[in-house]
Amino acid sequence: MKKRFSAFLLTLCTVFLTAGCSHLPGTAFTGDGGESTGNNDPAFTAGSGDTTIRILSGSENQELEDIVSDCADKAGVRIEMDYQGSVDIMRELQSGAADYDAVWPASSMWLSLGDSQHLVKHSQSVSLTPVVFGIRQSLAEELGFTDGDVSVKDILTAISSGKMTFCMTSATQSNSGASAYIGFLYALLGKQEGLTSEDLQNDELKSQIRELLSGVDRSSGSSDWLKEMFLNGDYDAMVNYECLVIDANEQLTKEGKEPLYTVYPYDGLSIADSPLGYVDHDNDQKEEAFLAFQEEIMSADSQSAIEATGRRITANGVSAENKDVFNADWGIDTERILSPIQMPEADVLMEALNIYQTEFKKPSLNIYCLDFSGSMAGEGEDQLKEAMSQILIQKNAEKNLLQASEGEINIAVLFDDDIVNIFQASDDSDAALEELYNEIASAQPGGGTDIYTAAAEAYSLASGYDLSQYTPAVILMTDGQSVYNEAVFEDALDEYGNNIPVFSITFGDADPSQLEDLAALTDARVFDGTKDLTGAFRSVKGYN
Repeated sequence: MKKRFSAFLLTLCTVFLTAGCSHLPGTAFTGDGGESTGNNDPAFTAGSGDTTIRILSGSENQELEDIVSDCADKAGVRIEMDYQGSVDIMRELQSGAADYDAVWPASSMWLSLGDSQHLVKHSQSVSLTPVVFGIRQSLAEELGFTDGDVSVKDILTAISSGKMTFCMTSATQSNSGASAYIGFLYALLGKQEGLTSEDLQNDELKSQIRELLSGVDRSSGSSDWLKEMFLNGDYDAMVNYECLVIDANEQLTKEGKEPLYTVYPYDGLSIADSPLGYVDHDNDQKEEAFLAFQEEIMSADSQSAIEATGRRITANGVSAENKDVFNADWGIDTERILSPIQMPEADVLMEALNIYQTEFKKPSLNIYCLDFSGSMAGEGEDQLKEAMSQILIQKNAEKNLLQASEGEINIAVLFDDDIVNIFQASDDSDAALEELYNEIASAQPGGGTDIYTAAAEAYSLASGYDLSQYTPAVILMTDGQSVYNEAVFEDALDEYGNNIPVFSITFGDADPSQLEDLAALTDARVFDGTKDLTGAFRSVKGYN
């Protein structure tokens, strides 16, 4: 075990040298093809026209970057894209989306919820992809899911009997999770449309949805990252877009591994319709450029190329030329006419998402490792405390659907070159969480930096809980290069295993390579907090 870090670094270097820019879980997504980098630089750029269209997009569209580049060139338009979660796109629209000319979320429901100022026009669905279960082939066969139609209640039975767990994005941060969750609600109620506020108070529904969500093994704030995490882990199943299950299977097959079998819950099927819409800021030149780009991406050639990635372009089957992409051996059913559930009214949808976060989801076990070394004094200290206020003060957390859930555990480990203090909220109440914040806010920085001792302490604290009852995460924030005390964390991995992700947030002069090591060893990732520390904390909280 003592050689684990050096061996890992050698492997990581080899992977990057041979695989180019491929993303790995446990690394920060920065630069072209990544998520927003935390500064004003776009995550992805294409084309070289005189007019620039800046698009705020869901992360699932990273898979289409080559097609976007081709369309930008043909339209004579420069495209700049940032990637954010569905809730962030909704919030950006609600605030006027002043920095963007277009939005491209996974589903039209986020336009309905976010476009309160009626800024979006010319919206067209670029593709369709159902939200499905991708289940290890052998497990799907064992459960009888390869023999015919499968209902949400069949899946609930598999979870209740302890035969299956699954990975899923957060319903309050990502469209695939939200869509699946709404589908679960409809199925458990025996409805296809017309979800009401009264339905959400149904005691039997509450019991069943909690039981179903207790099967969530790992969560994520991003559909694409969920796929990457799944590929690098040992999990039973994931809920994700059909196109990302296809992409995962292509990678699994290439590596000689067992593929996933695709299951379409017939009573709770939801579809992502990928709307691309113009944000009207009264700029005729921008609007003309957007329409030129949109025309190219909706052209027959581009639509065929999109279909070749595993996305559908019609609800009624796929074209003959792309039939092989939708491999029937993986359970992909192109003969099925996609008949999705009807999304509820906006107020009911928001109520459902809030209840998911506060009552229905599996409780989180959050251990915040917070750097209070001397270099944090001043601006860094102020920003850290402000960021924690957005998470722990519940009236702030509610704005981003990040409220504490019932039974949630929140612990703060304050560190410099040693453990400074450990605080824990007495329960999940607003008052207890505010008291935890006040204890953090009263702390003062000083000393050096040792992230490894803090992470090891977090693992020790987590060992006192039955982790099967929680979605656990260590959230580590540091602003400087740590002393290399990795042996302490290696010992913790030896003693407790690596089933608790260590999500890290960079700030100031933090050494990303040290944090990436921790993230990769624990199937986690690194977030860039150098420009927006509060935003980084909000993002990482969406992963558990």
